[in-house]
Amino acid sequence: NIPCIHPNSEQEVDEYVDETYVEEGEDFILHPGDFVLGTTKERVEIPDDLIAHVEGRSSLGRLAVVVHATAGLCDPGYEGQITLELSNLGTAPVALTPEMRISQLTFTELKNPAERPYGAERGSKYQGQAGPQASRIQSDEEFGGEQLDR
Repeated sequence: NIPCIHPNSEQEVDEYVDETYVEEGEDFILHPGDFVLGTTKERVEIPDDLIAHVEGRSSLGRLAVVVHATAGLCDPGYEGQITLELSNLGTAPVALTPEMRISQLTFTELKNPAERPYGAERGSKYQGQAGPQASRIQSDEEFGGEQLDR
């Protein structure tokens, strides 16, 4: 019920986001056209000489469920849980459950460790996140924030 989400307004993003916790043994129904942020149970620590790619499982892809819109990369040096951008592109609702395997990581080894790995020195917005994190784009330099996540 908001006219639009403007990236430089934290208030509008907060109004758009509701948190839901799904208990063990319960289902979360992802309806056609829905977009939700989820999180991995696992916490990862990516070394400075690797990049991790988040990919969906083909079995869910065949049900039209995708696990990321654009954030399919974990930078060298990233630590924390991975936020998943879940969408149902199909025509039927799909039930998701806690502990369900819905994504996987593949790794690419770098020739040299990253000179500026993800983290505090870079002003990285999502380092150490626990649980799904809404967009923090309003803290980007172009919107008047002090830090730019590069």
